[in-house]
Amino acid sequence: MTERTSGTPSTTASSKTTPSTTDAPRRRMTAYEQMDSRPLTGHQKSLIGLVVLGNIAEFFDMFLVGFVVSLLTDAWRLTGMEAGVILACSGLGTVIGSIMWGRLADRFGRRHAFQWCVVCFVAFTILSVFLPDRAWMPLAILRVGVGIGVGGLNITSIPYVQEFVPARHRGLLSGLASVFIPLGLLLGSVAQGVVGENWRALLALGAAPALLLLWLRTVPESPRFHQSQGQDGEARAALAWAMEIPADEVGDLPGVVSGTVRGERRSAYAALFGNHLRSLAIVSIGSFCFIMGGFAIQSWGQTLLKDAFGFPTRTVAYLFMGVSVADCIGRFASAWLADMIGRRLTMFVFGMIGAAGCFHAAIFHDSGWQFYIAVLVIMTFADGVFGILNAFGGEQFPNNVRSTGLGLGYGIGATAKIVGPALMGALVGGDFVSQNIDIAVITTAFTFFGACLVVGAIIYLFAKETRGRDLESL
Repeated sequence: MTERTSGTPSTTASSKTTPSTTDAPRRRMTAYEQMDSRPLTGHQKSLIGLVVLGNIAEFFDMFLVGFVVSLLTDAWRLTGMEAGVILACSGLGTVIGSIMWGRLADRFGRRHAFQWCVVCFVAFTILSVFLPDRAWMPLAILRVGVGIGVGGLNITSIPYVQEFVPARHRGLLSGLASVFIPLGLLLGSVAQGVVGENWRALLALGAAPALLLLWLRTVPESPRFHQSQGQDGEARAALAWAMEIPADEVGDLPGVVSGTVRGERRSAYAALFGNHLRSLAIVSIGSFCFIMGGFAIQSWGQTLLKDAFGFPTRTVAYLFMGVSVADCIGRFASAWLADMIGRRLTMFVFGMIGAAGCFHAAIFHDSGWQFYIAVLVIMTFADGVFGILNAFGGEQFPNNVRSTGLGLGYGIGATAKIVGPALMGALVGGDFVSQNIDIAVITTAFTFFGACLVVGAIIYLFAKETRGRDLESL
């Protein structure tokens, strides 16, 4: 009797426990886990395509100034200092734009910032077309305005894509925003080959990207930006658009589950300097070093080949078509490798090979073809690393300060776009460029550029590796 009584509770407890464990509801997928588990949709591809074409179009306009200056050295009899000022002002605008638009993208949204970047650079480009001859100073001032628009585009577009795509392919897919930028240089080369010596017609082509504003109307704002503003309904709608499913099928939002988004309603520089100073320093120094290695060639390469080595204008245009293709290949490789072997190792390898190209240019430039081979190596690796550089830089910061941190860090680094061209202008000297340029300046300049790339390659080894990690964990 006792045994039967004592056994009953045990049996009863067992019968109650088993169904409770078996019938426990399974955890519902979060919205971003849903996105990670699905293939890319047409809408996601549309956004990536918009950003890719936007960067190509804007940097087509930015690269045009290199071709324009190479024409104006004869037409306007520019001195080395005047040419350097025009090119450096484009870089100054990029610095201002990166810092300004990065902050505005976190405050008002990635989509709105993207839109006004396009408006800004198109407007200043159109004004440049109507300048009188020898108005090199007004041209330099207008290039500041163009640079402001261009500087913000990559900064706003990379977080825009990152916040809409699966984590496992985020390096490649967000890197695509930068991968095809050199096609802008290719288009600039083609444009100069077609237009010839007409610098006004060449600049006028830079207004074509205004058509992108129509495409931009078809895509929504970033879901993570909506959440940072407490707009969960709009965030859910944006995610539904991206995955092409009804809004009521979208999983839980991160802010609902863990509070990682909730409470971060406004980004601020105080938070950036207080909590992310190390990341900011790495992005700033690293960006400066890599930009220094590539931008001087983008801005002065055409002039050096034409006036220092004697290549005809059309030949220079065709040679830079090859440079742009090599740059695209390098950028695609760095974006792809970043998801395969990691961001840090990719940055290091590309930086060191780019540095070797600079040292080769500094030592072996007896002929224009030797210098051109070095340019190909530099642009494939030192500039090719930009396929992942800004995407990796954005991943160093959390959602609420991603654009602000990337914009400020890249903006500080982009001062290299002022220092590099200005340094080359100062080395060339104060006389009429094509009568005074001396290839001996290449030794000094490219030794410095190579040293910068070595520093850049090493500094990114101290960044946090982000391969495969979801954005909420950063």
